[in-house]
Parts: sequence; C-alpha cells; structure tokens
Amino acid sequence: MISIDHLTKSFGKNTVLDIPQLVIPQGQRLGLVGNNGAGKTSLLAMLLDLLEPTTGTMFNKGINVHENPDWKRFTTSYLDETFLVDYLTPEEYLHFLGELRGLSKAQVMEELEPFEAFFGGEILGNRKYHRDFSKGNRKKVGIAGCFLGAPEVVLLDEPFANLDPRSQLNLMNLLKNDLWDQNRTLVISSHDLGHITQVCDRVVLLEKGKVQMDLEVDADSLKELQIYFDFLISTRAEGETP
Repeated sequence: MISIDHLTKSFGKNTVLDIPQLVIPQGQRLGLVGNNGAGKTSLLAMLLDLLEPTTGTMFNKGINVHENPDWKRFTTSYLDETFLVDYLTPEEYLHFLGELRGLSKAQVMEELEPFEAFFGGEILGNRKYHRDFSKGNRKKVGIAGCFLGAPEVVLLDEPFANLDPRSQLNLMNLLKNDLWDQNRTLVISSHDLGHITQVCDRVVLLEKGKVQMDLEVDADSLKELQIYFDFLISTRAEGETP
C-alpha cells in the first residue's frame, strides 16, 4: 500500500530523515515511535505532500505522492488542531467532511455511532464552536472525521496526547476493533509505547531520522522498546553515542 524508497529529507546540512526502504502493506496498523526530533512528524508530512523529500520517492497505492494527487481520494489524516475550522461546530465540520466524501448527513451520523463512548457526551449537540473546546475534545472531532467515508489510508499524529485516560482507552478499543478493516492501512505516530504496542501490528522506531528497530508486535515488543530507550538514556548520560 505504502512504499518508501531511498527517502531523505535535509534542512541545510541537517538530515532529519534517511530511510533506504520501508513498505507498509495494505491493512497493516503501523506504529511510529521515537524521541522528539526523530523524524516521525516529518515522515507523516511527506506522506501528505506537505514536505518535499530531498531525495527518494514515496508511493501510496502505487501513486507517486509528490507527482500525482490521486492518492488524496482514499487517504485521510489528523496531525493537529490546525486541521479543524475554528468557527464551525463539530456537526458542521463533520457534515462538511462527509459531503466532500459523498455522504449525506444521515450517513455521517450513522458512521459516527461507534464514536459515542469516545465522545463521552461532550462533542455533539452542545452548539459549541471548535475554538471553545479543549485540545482533547478538538482531537476527538479530528480523529472521528478521519474515518468518515471508509478511507483506505489513515495517518494519525499523537492521537492519544491530550486525551484523558477514559478517552485513551476508548480510542484504543476503536482502533483495535470497531475501526479495524483488513483493507485499511493505519499509520500512527506516538510517544506512548504501551498504546502503540496494544493497537498496532508492527512498530518502527526512528532515531535521528533512521530506522533503528522494525518489529512485528508480540508479547515481548513493549519490553524490547523499553530496553532500547533505557539503553539510549544510559549511554547519553555517560556521554556515549548509542
């Protein structure tokens, strides 16, 4: 579904991404983890053609992302609250997205039913604009909007951040069950190793723009990731290069 080949991104002399090859099969839930500055958000931005690679190519369902916009027909994303429209209510925003994707208002409301517990009675029917919501509730609207119209590729950046514990658990359940589709590819960037290893089938760890680990998730994956970061912390404390 997604294929990355000899990808680099540099700002001046600083190379923030260097990925020789990465393939994400259709239907896989891939987690991207890494410290701040590892290149996770830059990678998502390039998959959305918001950043242009310095070298290399990125294909989404066989379409060169930076040469042909047809991938936009089946790809959605939520990176941060700037994706929302401040002067719209959640209903107005979600109906707007639904209309863009060929859905009626009734179909939009039907597709939002799995999000009822996630919304927690705080999103729909309150006649509030996005600008009046907390960051967590704004994020709930953005994430729900990603899944309208049955997209084949969904990209989420830090979806668990700013959510209370109940909402994090609800989102984990949605991503593992209600929103799972064998034809849908999901790429999630997160700092939360526990959430990522519970939701995703595979985890890629980036450090300074390079892939350091590529794991198929099993019972030992969380421990392996924790060991890596513990080692990283200890070597930096000792002034060594990991």
